[in-house]
Amino acid sequence: MITEQAKYPKDMQAGTKLDVRSCQGQEELEACVALQIATWGYDEMDVIPRRMFTVAQRIGGQVMGAFTAEDTLAGFAMALPGIRDGAPYLHSHMLAVRPEFRNSGVGRRLKLAQRADALKRGIRLMEWTFDPLEIKNAFFNIEKLGAITHSYTPNFYGVSSARIQGGRATDRLHAEWWLDSERVTEAVAGRHAPRGEVEMRIELPHQVMQWKESAEGAAQAMALQKANQAQFVEAFARGLAVTGFSRDREGNGWFELSRWVSSNRPPAASATA
Repeated sequence: MITEQAKYPKDMQAGTKLDVRSCQGQEELEACVALQIATWGYDEMDVIPRRMFTVAQRIGGQVMGAFTAEDTLAGFAMALPGIRDGAPYLHSHMLAVRPEFRNSGVGRRLKLAQRADALKRGIRLMEWTFDPLEIKNAFFNIEKLGAITHSYTPNFYGVSSARIQGGRATDRLHAEWWLDSERVTEAVAGRHAPRGEVEMRIELPHQVMQWKESAEGAAQAMALQKANQAQFVEAFARGLAVTGFSRDREGNGWFELSRWVSSNRPPAASATA
């Protein structure tokens, strides 16, 4: 049995307190750039330079950092502003957490800080993309945050130098986080987020992480991505949305799709074949 203490890194077990706030000054923004490179292994083609973090803050975006008492950057989240259907929203482009702070709630605290800042400014929607083969991220986005998705774009970013991409096309699901909706309010409070009756399930076998991280499994990861892409595109064209994500004891995951009814915005098919 894993104890509550054993889930967290030693420094977190010792009671490390984190200050989650907007990053300030060039040194803190440079630390975000360094963590970005360390997390994904980007080369010069993909890395976002410090000046773009500066621009993001200047034009109404966000660069939120989680700092230790010694001002070490434990993680950051960066978002850019946009306009959709005549209303402002934020596109959360990056979230990275140092290895020793992962699985300790840092990512959640950064997302909640983004949400609080957005709502304070009257922004009700945040979006981001995520890899459709990531079980852990899917569970976090859909179940823990209350995001939904009804949009899938094949090869969204084109060729990527990220280690975890493993040469696969950069297919992405687009998360929508309706910040003041009942669904999100319930999810972030730790309760069961409202959802419709499940009409379709799309599976992610637990072996997918091994496939993604090894040259031997690359073909299996690519085949699964292609097969699931077809299912997502067909489901979204029918007006379904991912409103749930379940896992079993073996670690297998399932996207659960239903009719999404929201007072914020009705569902619409927006997949690109």
